[in-house]
Amino acid sequence: MQSSRPSDARLRLIAESFQRLTGKPLLPEIPQDADELREAMWNAPFAIVAHGTETDPIFFYGNLYALQHFEMSFEEFVQLPSRSSAEPVAQEAREQALAKVAQQGYIEGYSGMRVAKSGCRFMITDCTIWNLLDAEGMYKGQAAVFVKQD
Repeated sequence: MQSSRPSDARLRLIAESFQRLTGKPLLPEIPQDADELREAMWNAPFAIVAHGTETDPIFFYGNLYALQHFEMSFEEFVQLPSRSSAEPVAQEAREQALAKVAQQGYIEGYSGMRVAKSGCRFMITDCTIWNLLDAEGMYKGQAAVFVKQD
């Protein structure tokens, strides 16, 4: 598993925000135990990524599925501005999707081209992007789940 990691509270925020906004669970079962939640998210059969609220948001989480497709270590990924995950030609579509998320809380069915560390391009599909909102409704960033199209 990753050597440095986000706080358990941030991982729970990812899972709980998803459920609050979409009405669906992020995982078939959301473990209450922090270690079990960390393992379940890390090993999910789809990508889970999240970024914070910086002016140029930086990823603070990517699970194993995401890291494999972006061809990065956890330490590399959590230094990546989220905008850098999309190729320059896909930036406008990405920004439009994120603006829609900011207005609506979440979107489903997004697809887009992404770029791995090696420069290889890959398509993400069936993507849900949502705002990370704490129990009081305070904005804490955005997260996404997706699968890579083969």
